[in-house]
Amino acid sequence: MLPSFDPLRLGPPYLLLPGARLAEELGFDTGWIGDHLAYHPPTFDALCAASAVAAVTTRLRLGTGVLLLPMRQPVWTAKQLATVASLAPDRFFLGIGVGGEGEAEFEAAGFSTAGRGRRLDESLEVVEALLRGQPVDYHGRQVAVRSPALAPVPPAHPPVIVGGRSDAALRRAARVGDGWLGVWLDLPRFRRALDTLAECAAGFGRPRPTVLFMLFVHVTDDEHAARDEVTRFVRGQYGLPFEALERWIVIGSAGRVAQQLAEFRDAGAEGFAIVTTAEDPMRQYEHLADVRALLG
Repeated sequence: MLPSFDPLRLGPPYLLLPGARLAEELGFDTGWIGDHLAYHPPTFDALCAASAVAAVTTRLRLGTGVLLLPMRQPVWTAKQLATVASLAPDRFFLGIGVGGEGEAEFEAAGFSTAGRGRRLDESLEVVEALLRGQPVDYHGRQVAVRSPALAPVPPAHPPVIVGGRSDAALRRAARVGDGWLGVWLDLPRFRRALDTLAECAAGFGRPRPTVLFMLFVHVTDDEHAARDEVTRFVRGQYGLPFEALERWIVIGSAGRVAQQLAEFRDAGAEGFAIVTTAEDPMRQYEHLADVRALLG
């Protein structure tokens, strides 16, 4: 995850572009960018941030992790997505999710959290048609849109990654996703989710989507000192006490983090989106390069 949020209130997320360049230099595959309008931490707009990252990188793939599509007007969103995908041809992923943790930001955007799953599905139909260069005259239960074709059309259609851990998210990923991005799951529940994902995909006559997993990590040799930093991160990012999320955060040496990732990899994870829970994400990226080397 690229540093587009400021949960520790260190100032604007000024490390976004240096962080993206360093991630590319270290050989990571993808830089993910989160999405919120008005949440607990200050945050850059996801698609503006992705455009900036596209301009300062050449190899790093970009993904929205995840774009809260039910909170966005789909035609303008399609225009923005086409822009990012054109600036970063063949290296942009469209990660989507329902959101809903912050009702105030939905209200500010002019929408309700009620019915956001259906709104996501209908908005995605509109967005995908526009990204293919088609005009749209769409009248759904949540979305009503008429739009001429938009140009330019991106040279490649962005793969769709569906985020979430609910059964609805798994069914959505199986039905329309090229990938699934899981989060907030322990190992037994992760395994059960993969079984559900495979069953749903088979029911839709599709192969199981690529399996990605988001994990919260703090690589350190001083776990006691790191716990205080992670506590402040969790409070600033989610407005929650550390204990509420403790079971999903890995704090420890590069070896311990690699072991945890290996367990999820062996269970079926094909890639990871790592959230660094530290004041210095750049240093964490360097530690994560060590973790990757240990994974082999």
